[in-house]
Amino acid sequence: MRMFKEFISNNLILSVFLFLWLKTVIATFICFDLTILNWLDVVSVILAPAGILMLGIGLSFFFSKRVKPVLLLSIIVLVTGLLYANILYYRFYIDFVTVSVLLQLSNVGGIGPSTAELFTPWDILLIADIFVLGRFIIRKRKRGDTISRPPLKKYCYSGGVLLLVTFSLGIIQQPTLLKTQYDREQLVSLLGIYNYQIVNSVYGVKAPISEAFTDSSDIEKIDHYLANKQAGKGKHYGEAKGRNVILISMESTQNFVINQTVNGEEITPFLNDLIEKSYYFSNIYDQTAQGKTSDSEFLVDTGLYPLPSGSVFVRRPENSFNALPEILKSSGGYTTASLHGNDREFWNREAMYNTLGYDYFFSKRDYEVNQENSVNYGIKDIPFFMQSIDKHKQLNEPYFAKFITLTNHFPFLLEEEDQLIEPANTEVGVVNRYVTTVRYQDEAIKELFEQLKEQHMYKDTIFVIYGDHYGISQKYEEGVHELLGQKKTPVNHMKLQQVPLIIHIPGQKGKKISTVGGQVGIRSTVLHLLGIPTEDKMSFSRNLFIRDNHPVIFRDGDMVTGKYGYMDNLCYSMKSAKQVSRDHCLKYQETLQQELELNDEIILGDLLRFINSPNS
Repeated sequence: MRMFKEFISNNLILSVFLFLWLKTVIATFICFDLTILNWLDVVSVILAPAGILMLGIGLSFFFSKRVKPVLLLSIIVLVTGLLYANILYYRFYIDFVTVSVLLQLSNVGGIGPSTAELFTPWDILLIADIFVLGRFIIRKRKRGDTISRPPLKKYCYSGGVLLLVTFSLGIIQQPTLLKTQYDREQLVSLLGIYNYQIVNSVYGVKAPISEAFTDSSDIEKIDHYLANKQAGKGKHYGEAKGRNVILISMESTQNFVINQTVNGEEITPFLNDLIEKSYYFSNIYDQTAQGKTSDSEFLVDTGLYPLPSGSVFVRRPENSFNALPEILKSSGGYTTASLHGNDREFWNREAMYNTLGYDYFFSKRDYEVNQENSVNYGIKDIPFFMQSIDKHKQLNEPYFAKFITLTNHFPFLLEEEDQLIEPANTEVGVVNRYVTTVRYQDEAIKELFEQLKEQHMYKDTIFVIYGDHYGISQKYEEGVHELLGQKKTPVNHMKLQQVPLIIHIPGQKGKKISTVGGQVGIRSTVLHLLGIPTEDKMSFSRNLFIRDNHPVIFRDGDMVTGKYGYMDNLCYSMKSAKQVSRDHCLKYQETLQQELELNDEIILGDLLRFINSPNS
């Protein structure tokens, strides 16, 4: 122990480097489920932190003849904080923190009110070195001792070479590495958690610069690509023409709860019954990214994919969009509104709704919210719907009204008197509670329907009910596998990303539609049913009634079709659940990369400002 203390005291800069480097490498292997395919991937993970850590630590003495103890300790804390922030974020979202997420931290659902769910006792080891190293640094500062500084030129040269080797090795393994910013797992695997942050920051700075150099000619290639998009009028065209439209966004609702029972009781009895009289799309995937519910809204309203980093609602609220509310207003004279029991500033909705064309936004300030009728992020779903009826009645027909539920939000808390079903009995408490909040949400939607029928507001309406994003992250999926009696496989993980989509037109016959699609397809499907042409609506939305084998595209570079799924750079058969040659997924990957690149050009370049109107 004495030798250990003497080594640290005499080699403090080296000790800081070794502690941070080892901690980062170990945490990367243990805390992040990265795809390691060969020995070069292992080398990349081990090498990646070295160069950037050397240069970062060097900031404590690069511009001074002596090492600055306070600055050195601050660097240790900042590096550890960045690493731990990514670990916590990854535990729930299976994703990595970006600069955009840090800037909109107050909007990151799940982490704020439920951090305790994400802690483990082992986390103390991640910060232990701060106290160990901090003790030596503070002691030297108090004594006035000088911290030995390494030779400056050799140190800078070594750090720079290691950084260059890291990037070179990454590009050799994946030539398009720096062009596919959406594949964050690959960036972290090959460049490391800290270099990835640098790359992400560069993309963030690049975006506004790119926008300044765009003009109307940039939209021509996108227009050409989308002109070849599947279109046409199917037998359902105009089936709901002239009707009011009610969208119900179901918080954190995954498709596995539909027709699923716990202890002999249905989790969603009302939705199960409604499906028998509705169009039920059973293979619709969650396509949201870091913006979660706001991404879901963006997908449905605009028919565009979300950004790879952050939320469009927060990053691009002043853009021009060809949004669903605006289209309905111009094409059918609709009054448009969104109703949500949370703060109107959350996800920057107040500003973004104005951009998207909403006439009204009823938020938390418009509801009677108290301790008894609220939980987690706001008013419970049943009182939310009951109080919404009077606000809803104010809308002139035809209207487009979007209801956003809240109760079924991580960590899925609900008072015993509101629990209408017994919790599940899996080994995962989050999954057990999830069952109770989904059941409560189902009852709330049932009561909304009953109120609408009493108010004679039911028959002339089309209802679009969909899950906004997953609720059970990969960290807790063991409980879902246990509940469903299935094995833990990459394909089963992919299928758990499915969300329910129910389109109910009073008087229609029920029909199950097994076409594989994503949330981005909801917009074209709704317009198709309303008898509004979609051919000239610039978006990536494809009508789910007549959708072809176009891949369902995810923001992280994964995709799925009826036959194949591409996950973590591996290709799987969706039928056999076995890994197959990547050649089966290659042609779909080309489509994925093209659409995501065009999508980001539209958003980051604000290209829709060059289109005069939604009908242009």
